[in-house]
Amino acid sequence: MTYDEFNAFCQSLPATTYVMQWNRSHVWKVGEKVFAIGGLGRDGNPAYIFKTSELNYHFLSEHPGYRPAPYFASRGMKWIQHYDSTPETDEALQYYLESSHKLVASGLSQRKQKALGLEPVSPTQ
Repeated sequence: MTYDEFNAFCQSLPATTYVMQWNRSHVWKVGEKVFAIGGLGRDGNPAYIFKTSELNYHFLSEHPGYRPAPYFASRGMKWIQHYDSTPETDEALQYYLESSHKLVASGLSQRKQKALGLEPVSPTQ
């Protein structure tokens, strides 16, 4: 997945906003809360970071092309970095980005969800 594809997908999700920050990272938020970040991996290629459920965190931590997200995971947060993006993995990455969006949105107050035009959101696995 390229940055353009990543940004287009994140933009297609409801009530999202984009900002470039943290050393030119592509940061996507729902409300004021971050749900996805596009940046550079250790090898200088695009890498995508997203929040995940505990179950998916443990699964993806052992899955090729994924690892606990630098900085986030070292602080006990359940964030994963997808660093080996290929056309074959794009569908799975889109699923995890959408799940991250729902997980973060579900943490917003009901008032904030309503103000953003979101249906009441419950987290997914």
